[in-house]
Amino acid sequence: MNEIDKAIHHLQNNDVVGMPTETVYGLAGSIESEESIKKIFSTKERPFFDPLIVHVSNTEMARPLVKSWPPIAQTLAEHFWPGPLTMVLPKSDIVSDLITSGLDSVGIRCPNHPIALELISNFAIPLAAPSANKFTKTSPTTKDHVESEFGDDVFVLEGGVCHVGIESTVAGIFDDEVKIYRPGMITKEDLKKVLPSKVKVEYTQSPVAPGQMKHHYMPNKPVILTKESPQSGAVWIVPDSPAIAARQLYSKLRELDKGKEEKIYIVLQESYKDNEAWRGFLNRVDKAKSENFYF
Repeated sequence: MNEIDKAIHHLQNNDVVGMPTETVYGLAGSIESEESIKKIFSTKERPFFDPLIVHVSNTEMARPLVKSWPPIAQTLAEHFWPGPLTMVLPKSDIVSDLITSGLDSVGIRCPNHPIALELISNFAIPLAAPSANKFTKTSPTTKDHVESEFGDDVFVLEGGVCHVGIESTVAGIFDDEVKIYRPGMITKEDLKKVLPSKVKVEYTQSPVAPGQMKHHYMPNKPVILTKESPQSGAVWIVPDSPAIAARQLYSKLRELDKGKEEKIYIVLQESYKDNEAWRGFLNRVDKAKSENFYF
C-alpha cells in the first residue's frame, strides 16, 4: 500500500490526515464524515466557531458544494486554481454546518500541490482542512512541523517544504463584488487584473473566514516587530522579497522559538507597510506579535 492509499484508508475510517499543500500543511478529513470533522476540531483544540476550508481537486468537485457558481467564481478559478485562493460562496445542503460553523457560506479552494490533488482526486470526496497545528499556534510548512505538534496521533503525507508558506487569500464572491477577508500572496491587484473593471474588489473583516483571531500563528516566545535590529534576543532580518519572506516565516518562527533567547525580534523595512505585495505577510506577523515597534 503506497502513502496515498494509506491516507485514503485513514479517511475512509473517519480519521484525519496531514496533507501537504503549497500554502501550509492541512489537517484533512472527509466532508461526508461528521466524526472526521469533529476530530479536526478536537485534534487542533479549535473552537467550533472558526469555519473550515473545503479543498477540491477541480471546479467540477467545487460546484455541488455551493448554491450557485457565478461568472466571477469561474473567472477566478480559471486564473488562480490550483492555487492559494479560497473563494467563499453560499453553501449547498451537502456541506455540513459543522464545517461552516453554522454560517450559510463555505470557503473552497483547489490546492496547487501534486500530492494534495492526487489525494483528493483518488478519494473522490472534498476534504475539509485547516492548518495542521494547535489552534492559534504557528502554522506548519513541513511534515516534521506537523509531527512535532501531533506525534503519532496523525498520519502525515510527505510533501516537502510548502513553497508559498502562508495561508491562502480568502475572498467572498458576489455578483459584482469581491471582498477579501484574509490577505495572502494573491493580492487585490492580482484579482483586479483578471476581473471586469465594473467588479469592485476591497478588503474587509468577516467571521466567514478562518484566521480572524486577534492573536494567531503565535510561537511560545513573544514576538516583537521592529525596524531596527536589537543588540540581544533571537533576530530574523526579513528578506527583501515578500515571496521568500512568506516561504520562510513559519519555519523561522519555529526555529527561533527553540533557541535560548527569551524574545523573538522580526526586523522589517518601513517601505513594506505601503506595498500591496507584503500585505499577506504583514497580516501574519501582526497576528503573531506580542509587541510592535514597526507600525
